[in-house]
Amino acid sequence: MPEISRRRLLALAASAAAASSPLRAAHHEGGAPTLCLFSKHLPHLDYPELAKALKAWGFGGVDLTVRPKGHVLPENAENDLPRAHAALQTEGIALPMITTGLTSIQDPAARPTLYTAAQLGVEYFKVGYYRLRDLSQMTAMTARVKQDVDGLAALAAHAKITGGFHNHSGAYVGSAVWDSYRILEDVSPQKIGFYFDPCHATIEGGKAGWEMAFELVKPRIKMVACKDFYWEKSGGKWQSRMCPLGQGMVDYPRFFSLLKASGFEGPISLHVEYEIDGPTEAARREKTAEAIEQDFAYLRSQVEKAWA
Repeated sequence: MPEISRRRLLALAASAAAASSPLRAAHHEGGAPTLCLFSKHLPHLDYPELAKALKAWGFGGVDLTVRPKGHVLPENAENDLPRAHAALQTEGIALPMITTGLTSIQDPAARPTLYTAAQLGVEYFKVGYYRLRDLSQMTAMTARVKQDVDGLAALAAHAKITGGFHNHSGAYVGSAVWDSYRILEDVSPQKIGFYFDPCHATIEGGKAGWEMAFELVKPRIKMVACKDFYWEKSGGKWQSRMCPLGQGMVDYPRFFSLLKASGFEGPISLHVEYEIDGPTEAARREKTAEAIEQDFAYLRSQVEKAWA
């Protein structure tokens, strides 16, 4: 694995067991939530390499991309998802969730993806995004999304897997959590719940809006995505800028205390979405590895405090 640095992984492996043991217990066994890495950040690693890297860092699981340009291509899900699962199992890495681009049961990948995942014991899948290209059509678009989500909910129930609606900031249905709450209000949370993102909720909700959104949907939260941001003025306009975990505006100590009190039992996925540069591709990958280590250390410390 020259892309990640064998030396770095060997050093991490020596201390991984002691550092991560409190968080390796699966949530259904009464331990802290399973901490996962969003596999989007390591696209160059094959399944065995990905599993070894996750084990060396101390992650308990992975949030595996099963979507276009992902680790598992949707058209190959029936064959490749079991291969990925087997490689992860070899290293003791759980696969509690997958990130998909599924937005409708009309997608030819919907059935093979969800049924294959469920048969492998995957509990959750992230629903794809519904972009709002014309805000004047927001009401009509939300109604169409409601129909699509109801269809996915029925398929998920039959496959015995649970979906999660992600609150991404920007012009998407559900960036305002109140909208997606109305879409899912009459859908069983065992079919589709929420993939809650406190970072995007803070971007859209500001000082108190993120906590209001959390309170609204907390009984239905199935998975959590963790990243951070700050506001930056560029070209005379304010914009959100992603940054290392714990260095931005998301109040993670408060969030995790609320999450623990809510009885949350799902996986937590670490996202490293800020820009990482390097003079060469190898250097950029090395810096990505360092960023993952740093953010994971912060995430682990906050979860351990909340679940102590």
